[in-house]
Amino acid sequence: MIDRRGMAAGIAAYGLWGLFPLYWPLLKPAGSGEVLAHRIMWSLVAVAVILGVRRHWRWVRELTPRTIALLALAALVISANWGTYIYAVTTGHTIEAALGYFINPLISVLLGVLVFRERLRPWQWTAIGLGAAAVLVLAVDYGRPPWVALVLACSFGTYGLVKKFAAMPSAESLAAETAVLFLPALAFVLILEGRGTAAFGHAGALNALLLASGGVVTAIPLMLFNTAATRIPMTVLGMLQYLAPVLQFLIGLLIQHEPMPASRWAGFLLVWTALVILTADGLRAARRARRPAAPAPTAAEAA
Repeated sequence: MIDRRGMAAGIAAYGLWGLFPLYWPLLKPAGSGEVLAHRIMWSLVAVAVILGVRRHWRWVRELTPRTIALLALAALVISANWGTYIYAVTTGHTIEAALGYFINPLISVLLGVLVFRERLRPWQWTAIGLGAAAVLVLAVDYGRPPWVALVLACSFGTYGLVKKFAAMPSAESLAAETAVLFLPALAFVLILEGRGTAAFGHAGALNALLLASGGVVTAIPLMLFNTAATRIPMTVLGMLQYLAPVLQFLIGLLIQHEPMPASRWAGFLLVWTALVILTADGLRAARRARRPAAPAPTAAEAA
């Protein structure tokens, strides 16, 4: 029986991530770079408070040079992901951003082949082929490769790969990553302030509050995800991950009224078909793995 608290936490986490396209545009007139810088700085503050309440700092002393290097790499990759996403949802590319997170599972499978030399099943290859066809169709539709989607999918897939090697819990990892990025983010904010182009502190109290709240907005779904990951099966968590891009897609289509010509629908239908195939194949493989092995024949039976 699935843990109800874990299920609720998973739905809440992915639901909040899915609603992000409604939040980041509220931070205007701050530009994407300023929003990213404040998200980094205030995320460090938020996660430091959470770890402080838990009195959990022993992990800092246990960091090795290898882990620090991996977390520094993860910090660079996630900053590219965050920056691209913020740019996308504040400039009318929310649907393309949703596409990136629909494509992400396919990128993760492909990274498994390239990095871990995993052997794919025929249906997995079919899903990847459909995903590649979808990118081609959408490139024709947009008149360019869907760069926003590709950057988001590849950066998040790479981030997951690096985190796998680092093997650290999410909260501690986020603290280390934002600590690496804190000084560059602070320097960028100070440069904007010196140029007189900063929004923080100059666009009203509400704007400043929303910018500072970016840390809490980042930390809350992460904590909910941690709760879900420890309470429900990974197969269920994997199904829930599609909730976020579905919500992002609907926000782009129904609230932000981004265009969806027929050719774009065709590309998305190819991606969704690929995901159905990938998910069904994964569930089938998981069921086979859970089946008890047949007992070895006895000597009498063998005779």
